[in-house]
Amino acid sequence: MLRQSIALRLTAPFAVVALTLTACGGKDGGTGAAQPASTEAKPSPSKTISTALIAGNSVSGKITEDVGTITYGVSALEVTFGTEAQAKATVQDPADAAGKVIAIAHVRYTHQAGPALTSSTNADDSTTVWADGQRGAILLGSPTKAPGCDDPYDIRSWTTGQSHTVCEWYLIPADAKKAQVHWSPDDGTPYVWTFPGPGA
Repeated sequence: MLRQSIALRLTAPFAVVALTLTACGGKDGGTGAAQPASTEAKPSPSKTISTALIAGNSVSGKITEDVGTITYGVSALEVTFGTEAQAKATVQDPADAAGKVIAIAHVRYTHQAGPALTSSTNADDSTTVWADGQRGAILLGSPTKAPGCDDPYDIRSWTTGQSHTVCEWYLIPADAKKAQVHWSPDDGTPYVWTFPGPGA
C-alpha cells in the first residue's frame, strides 16, 4: 500500500528531522516525486483550555480563506493505524520508524456559512495528530487519495452544506494508549478528539 515517495517531518520538542519516505499517492497529484521537507511547522493548538470531544462530535469554527471567512463544522470521525512493519517500510532508514506506526485521522469538514470556496481549503491546516499528549510526526505529501479521503487540492466550488473528509497521516508510538486529533479555528481555541491508541 505504501509505495510512492513522500517526505517525513519529525516534530519533537527540541528538534525537527527531515527524512525521505515512500508512500502511495500524495498532494503532488500522485506523481510519486519526492517532496522536499518543509521547515514550516503546522500551527499547534494554543495553551488555552481545550474542548474534549469523542468520535463524531462536531464543532464549528471560522477559517480565513482566499475568498473570505468561512464557518466550518468539523468532526473527527476515526483514527486508523498501520503496523510497525509498514512504518519501517515507509522510511528510508527503518530505524527512524522503530516502535512507531502510521496513524490516519479522518476528519470531516462541512461548509456552514460564508462565500463559496474556489481554491484549496485552509480548514485542515491546523489539524494535527497526537499520541498520549505528544505531537506525532507528520507525513508530508501524504496519500490523500486513499479510500475515504478527499484530496483538499482537488476540492473546488465548495458551497454551503457540502462536506468533505480530509485525512492527516502521522507516525506515532506503537504503544500509545490514546490518539488525539487536534483542530483550531482562527480564534485559536483548540478542540481535541480522543480515540483508543494502537497500544490500547
